[in-house]
Amino acid sequence: FGKRVCDIVIGLIALPFVLIIVAICAPLIYFEDKGPIFYNAPRVGKDGRDFTMYKLRSMKVNAPDLVMEDGSTYNGADDPRMTRIGAFMRKASIDEMPQFINVLKGDMSIVGPRPPLPREVEQYDAYTFQRLYVTPGLSCYWQIQPHRNELSFEEWVDLDIKYIRERSFITDWKIIFRTVAVMLTRQGE
Repeated sequence: FGKRVCDIVIGLIALPFVLIIVAICAPLIYFEDKGPIFYNAPRVGKDGRDFTMYKLRSMKVNAPDLVMEDGSTYNGADDPRMTRIGAFMRKASIDEMPQFINVLKGDMSIVGPRPPLPREVEQYDAYTFQRLYVTPGLSCYWQIQPHRNELSFEEWVDLDIKYIRERSFITDWKIIFRTVAVMLTRQGE
């Protein structure tokens, strides 16, 4: 109960900033390729419940159709699916700001494992499924790790399970403060 109240208070404090960021970014996103402003991402939340996660769109409208020669998707700084404004938003982590709406709705929490895609959950074993025992979050242990993009999926899951076992008011606030520091210093890229 206390965690939910904290999430709502932080979400309400963040809401004016979210609205300002959306107001600034929306025309830039639209005029770059005339597509939608938001990317409504299907995700799986607590207890396997499906929900829509809101993000500012950072990729081209036809991004799902752009794959490498072997059929895999791009991953990295040279991703041709990324728009110019999208690259900036991702680097500054502002494409994620609309997720505060998910927090206010109760789909997400400020801190918790990042919400997975439905196709990822289909591959989960019993250990990995533990990620769905709690409400997914905006930030987690993985996001505050140095060189987080070098961690394997298994290491990421281990960090999520560690959070689930250690979660507390103090742990959440440590992750929140560390997340802000990482965003301001751009560590972990």
